[in-house]
Amino acid sequence: MDAPRLIGHTRPIRAGSLWRRRILRRTKLMTKAGVDKKTLAWCLYDWANSAFATTVLAGFFPVFFKEHWSAGADVSLSTFHLGSANSLASVIIALLAPALGAIADRGGAKKKFLLFFTAMGVVMTGCLHLVAKGQWQLAAGVYVAAVVGFYGGNIFYDSLLVAVAEEKRRDFVSALGYSLGYLGGGLLFTLNIFMTMHPGAFGLAGVEQAVRVSFLSVALWWAAFSLPVMLWVKETKPAHAPSAWRAVGQGLRQLMATLGEVRRLKVVALFLLGYWLYIDGVDTVIQMAVDYGLALGFNSKSLLTALLITQFVGFPATIVFGLLGKRLGPKAGILIGIGVYLAVSVWGYFMDSENEFYVLAVVIGLVQGGVQSLSRSFYARLIPEDKAAEFFGFYNMLGKFAAVLGPFLMGSVSLATGNPRHSILSLGVLFIGGGIILAVVDDKKGHRLAEDLEGNL
Repeated sequence: MDAPRLIGHTRPIRAGSLWRRRILRRTKLMTKAGVDKKTLAWCLYDWANSAFATTVLAGFFPVFFKEHWSAGADVSLSTFHLGSANSLASVIIALLAPALGAIADRGGAKKKFLLFFTAMGVVMTGCLHLVAKGQWQLAAGVYVAAVVGFYGGNIFYDSLLVAVAEEKRRDFVSALGYSLGYLGGGLLFTLNIFMTMHPGAFGLAGVEQAVRVSFLSVALWWAAFSLPVMLWVKETKPAHAPSAWRAVGQGLRQLMATLGEVRRLKVVALFLLGYWLYIDGVDTVIQMAVDYGLALGFNSKSLLTALLITQFVGFPATIVFGLLGKRLGPKAGILIGIGVYLAVSVWGYFMDSENEFYVLAVVIGLVQGGVQSLSRSFYARLIPEDKAAEFFGFYNMLGKFAAVLGPFLMGSVSLATGNPRHSILSLGVLFIGGGIILAVVDDKKGHRLAEDLEGNL
């Protein structure tokens, strides 16, 4: 392609020079804002794996599971099966998370574990396109393995935040990661939706094949955009890194030692308790919203469109929440988001039209990424930096144990009452409990304690 020319000039090199100067100027601006090469590489992992969160976790899998792999089954029963699959994946990663974090810290192996779980998630996501119609058990099994890869990778991705950003930039960098995740996941999801609406334009036989190809596209996207964090982000290695087997033993001993120090980390424990409750509600809305809409009889295309709206609203809104966290403090921002989610759970009970679902999608998009990103950066303030992976192991463990309760609660309430509306209303308890506990967390005291304990646990 020819270089662009400036009006009144014939030599393209001058235009090329202008474009180069513009690129350099924007690069300098990004650097001043704290977005250097390693920061961007770290954020791109969110861009990468958010394709799974949108197209698979929240979008096509619930629809395909209910309408294709569970064809002919009662809607309440398929909701229970989907909730159970999500809960099983959460139990697995919750049991593994703290020990894996401790081992990674001792051996300086955060990126190795990130690579392993990423590869697991990518391969299992690609395998979803092989599952035949009616094989809901196999679909659930492959899905559980993919979800374990997704959440397992996030343990070590989150823990690398302290390696790419100093404390004063973490609220912004954390928010930037989530916002790029919304944008990247939303872009691929847009393409996937067009594939299902117009399969012939892509040379596909029909909607079923389009969905299967969408699963493959997620696997490729996730793999490709994970490369920058693997190549450009450098983790701090221990002065005397042990061998793999010694790292396992030392990591498990370190885990037990840290458990014994929980009484000295009361602020962290209190935050994690509140987080366990409110993030349960947030994750459950992400995983079960489309299934809930289907149970109410809404059109699947409308539900996927609403999910797409959430993604693109979430991109700028998460950045705004990062700035809000800088101005008001992350705790205040999280509490605002929790209040909105509580209102959503009540509104969802009375919702009776697809237009209302669209409105709720916008509202959720305004706060979802903000609650997630500010929770991550808030927690990073409370923990010793040299034990980041271990403590983020606890963080993810509680988050995933929470995700055990929420989907199972929705599925069980729907099955027991025969009315899915009761299931969404039950999430209000989680938001209320989590908000009350978070409100009494003293983050200044927690930060001082983390600094005192750094290197001593």
